[in-house]
Amino acid sequence: MRTAFLLTVSAAVLALASLSAAHSQSPAPAAAPVPIEYFFDNPEFSSAALAPDARSLAVRFGGKGTRDRLAVVDLDKNAIKVVAQFQSADIGNFYWIDNERLVYDTNDKRLGPGARQFAPGLFAVNRDGSGFMQLIAVSDGPRDASRRTNTILRSDHYLVQQFGRQDSKSVYITNAKFGNGNNDEVEYINLMRLDTLTGRTEHVKRPGLVKGWTLDHKGEPRLATLVDKDIQTLMYRDPADGNWRKLASFNLYKDNENVFNPVAFGPDGTLYVSAWSSDDKSGLHTFDFATGRVSAQPVIKLADFDFSGSLVTSRDKLLGVRYLSDARATAWFGPDMKALQAKVDALLPSTVNLLDVAARAETPWVLVTSYSDVQPTTIALFNAETGKLNKVGDFHERIVASQMASQELVRYKTRDGMDIPAWLTIPKGGKRKDLPMVVLVHGGPHVRGGEWGWKSDVQFLASRGYAVLEPEFRGSKGYGERHFRAGWKQWGLAMQNDIADGTRWAIAQGIADPKRICIAGASYGGYATLMGLVNDPDLYKCGINWIGVTDINLLFTGHGSAIDDAGQTYKQYGMPVLIGDPKEDAARFKATSPLEQAARIKQPLLMAYGGVDQRVPHYHGRKFYDAVKPGNPDVELIVYDDEGHGWTQPKTRVDFWSRVEKFLDRHIGPSGTQSK
Repeated sequence: MRTAFLLTVSAAVLALASLSAAHSQSPAPAAAPVPIEYFFDNPEFSSAALAPDARSLAVRFGGKGTRDRLAVVDLDKNAIKVVAQFQSADIGNFYWIDNERLVYDTNDKRLGPGARQFAPGLFAVNRDGSGFMQLIAVSDGPRDASRRTNTILRSDHYLVQQFGRQDSKSVYITNAKFGNGNNDEVEYINLMRLDTLTGRTEHVKRPGLVKGWTLDHKGEPRLATLVDKDIQTLMYRDPADGNWRKLASFNLYKDNENVFNPVAFGPDGTLYVSAWSSDDKSGLHTFDFATGRVSAQPVIKLADFDFSGSLVTSRDKLLGVRYLSDARATAWFGPDMKALQAKVDALLPSTVNLLDVAARAETPWVLVTSYSDVQPTTIALFNAETGKLNKVGDFHERIVASQMASQELVRYKTRDGMDIPAWLTIPKGGKRKDLPMVVLVHGGPHVRGGEWGWKSDVQFLASRGYAVLEPEFRGSKGYGERHFRAGWKQWGLAMQNDIADGTRWAIAQGIADPKRICIAGASYGGYATLMGLVNDPDLYKCGINWIGVTDINLLFTGHGSAIDDAGQTYKQYGMPVLIGDPKEDAARFKATSPLEQAARIKQPLLMAYGGVDQRVPHYHGRKFYDAVKPGNPDVELIVYDDEGHGWTQPKTRVDFWSRVEKFLDRHIGPSGTQSK
C-alpha cells in the first residue's frame, strides 16, 4: 500500500568511508581551471546530526544518479544502516526527536520550483529502520488520496523545527489559515502537537491572530507573535497557570527604543533576546518577566557587529552562545567547553570549528563543523576522551583548499564620510595589482550581505582570475542601527553611491584595473547593477543582472504574475518606510528606475530570470529588455522556466555561470586582450 513517495528501507549496509570517498579523488591539475561543476553541483554528503544520547549519528547523503538517503551510524558498533529513502524524491530536513526516533521530510533536488508537484510532507522512523509512520501527505490530489488514512494530515501542515530537550515521541506542527484578499496573505497560524507514533494531534489555544510560535527549552509553546498591520505584539504563556499574557508591543518598522527580538529560552526558563542599546549595536540580553524590561547589561556584545546567534545547551545547562561577527564563533561559559574548543582548534588550526554537543550525551562524541574562506564545510566527530578526530564528510568534496582564493573584510570611506565594510576576495597566485574585478552586490537589500567563509559564486569568479568586491552598503543589517537606517529610501541614491565609492577605493588601492570592472548582482543586487550602469558609466564596463528589480513601482503595483509573495501588509506598511511611498515619492521612483533610464545603458549586459519567480517575476526582465535592446545590441536575456527567485538546480547554476564566464572573458577577461 506504499507509493513511490513512501519509505523503502534498503537492506544494504554502507561503509562509513563511502560518505567521503570522493574526497580521495585526484584534484584537477593546478594549471587548469577548477571545473565549474565542482562549484555548483549538489553535494553528495550534506548533513549530519548526533542523537540526544550521542550514541548514534544520522547522516544525509546521495551519490551520482541516486537520491539523497537517510542513514544512521551506530557509534558503539561502528555500523551504518540506511533507514529512509525514496524512489522519486530526496530526503529533505531531518531531526532527532529522542534517542530512538527521527522525523524527516522530502525534497527534489533535480527539479526547479516550477516543476515540483509535491509538498515536503512529514515522516517518522526509528533509528533501526522500524516504526515507520507517514504523518503529513506530500500531495492532496488523487495520487495518494486512496491510500490516505485519518492519521495522515493534509500537505499544508509543516514541522516546527524546535525540539527542546529531545525526549518525546511528539513534535509540534503548524497550519496556516489564509485570508480572502487578492494575495491570500496568512491571517493566522495554528499550532498542534503531533504524536509521531499514532498520528494524533492536539491543538494549542491561540491568544489571537498568531503569526509565529516559539517553544521553550522543554519543547513547550511559550511565546506567540501577533502582527496587526505594522504592530507586533509578543504574548507569553506562563508555565505556572498556562495562561497567555502580553509582554510587549512595538511598531515593526519605526520603533527603535524598547524593541527586542526573542532569541531562545534557556534551560532555566530565562528568555534571551537581542536588543539595541545606546551605542548603536544590538547585543544579547535577558528579559525580566516581572518588570517587563530587557536587562541593562548584555550577555554578549560585539564591538563592530549586531548580535546574531543562538544558545548552545546540554541537559539543563546553558553552555554558551553561538554568534556571528566577521565569521561564526562560540562564546563558552565554562572551562570544560573552553578546553574542548581549544583541543579541536589545535587539531584544525586553519578553520572555524563549531562544536555541537548532544542534548543528554552518554558518550564523549562531539560533532564538529569546520570551514574557512578556502575550505567548504566539512563535518567530523571528535572523541573528547581519546582526542581523536574522525571525518564524516565534505559538503564539496572535490574542492581543494589550496586552489581557492583568500577573503578579507575591508572598510572604506564614502563621499559623505560613512565607513562601509566590504568583503574582498583576491585570486589565488599572489598578484594584487591591476586585476579585473567584479563588484558583486548582495540582494535584500536590508539584510546582512555576507560573512567570512567559502562561497561558490565568489570562489568560481576568483578561480577565473577576477577580484571580487562585495560592499555592505548602508541599509545592510548587522552593522548597527545607524548603518541600517541610513539606507532607508536610498535605492539608487546613497546606497548606490556606496557601491561606486567602494569601486573607486579598489582602484585607488591599485587592486582593480579601472578599465576592467563589471558590476553584478541578484534581486536588489540586480537593480543596483542596472543603476550602476546608469549612474556610473565611467566605472563599469559591463553588467550582470539576475532576478533583479527593474522598476520600484513594479514591486508595488503590478508585475505580470498572478501570485506575489511580498504581501499587501508589507507593501502597505513596510515598503513605504524602507523604500518609499509610490505617491509621495513618485518623482524619486522615476529618477531611480532602471526601466525609465534604460536608454542610457550602452554597456554590455547579461540578464537572467526565473520563469516562476514570485518575488521578482521575469516580467521585470522582459520589460527592461524591450526598453534597452533598441539602443544596445549587446544585451542578452535568459529565462529559466522552472526556476524561482534563485537557481535551485545544478544544471541551471552550471549553465548560468558558464554564460557569466564567457561574458566576463569577452569584456574584462584576465588576459586583458578584450576588443571592447
